[in-house]
Amino acid sequence: MPWRPEALPSSIRPPVGETARTIELGESTVPYVLRRARRRTIGLTIDHRGLRVGAPQRASLREVESAILQHGEWIRKKLDEWRTRPTAAPLQVVDGLRLPILGSPVQIRLARGANRCVWNLQMAEPTLTLCLRSPEEAPRVLEQVLRARARALFAERLAHYAPLLGVAVPRLSLTAARTRWGSCSQRTGIRLNWRLIHFPPPVVDYVVAHEVAHLREMNHSLDFWAVVERLCPNYRALRAELRDLAKTIPTLV
Repeated sequence: MPWRPEALPSSIRPPVGETARTIELGESTVPYVLRRARRRTIGLTIDHRGLRVGAPQRASLREVESAILQHGEWIRKKLDEWRTRPTAAPLQVVDGLRLPILGSPVQIRLARGANRCVWNLQMAEPTLTLCLRSPEEAPRVLEQVLRARARALFAERLAHYAPLLGVAVPRLSLTAARTRWGSCSQRTGIRLNWRLIHFPPPVVDYVVAHEVAHLREMNHSLDFWAVVERLCPNYRALRAELRDLAKTIPTLV
């Protein structure tokens, strides 16, 4: 099915500083995001957000589109791979469910109560007990608990990284986006996906460091990645791990 420019997926709607465009590749109209930055060459990347193009400020639109057309077959192949990639089956929140939390399995236990939780992470098999008024409340209460855990962790890591760059600790808000782990705005602060709570702490740190680095470089230039490396020297390996983990993130029902 052709990509339709009038129905861009939310994952490809660009933030400030980026431009949404389309190009004809064979019989398909392919949307892409163009970002101008301080760089020497035109670069193409494809991930869950779609096609993204980084170009030098001086590059003409004709040069940008020529580079896209030159790699048209590769682009179509990669976009098809992302569109057909299987997603993890939704998980029922039942007694005994095991979920990764900060990269380690935690058993979810259900009990009667007033919609609160009890963490016990010191046991041989760590548990999170949801004390529920009704079993039907389990998904909502579990998400509420994980969001609270994520917010506390993110706030602590932001307070760690921001001073390393000499910037104020930014305002934090949570997002539930399916395809984006974080975003940064000088005006509204940093938004982080609460589902990162499923991943190991070093991976969470990479995402936090990535967004904090934008407070210095609001782009993805070489200077930006130098700032990320300063905060997170092994960011390349952690970025690759994040991509792999994203394929297995649990979906709760």
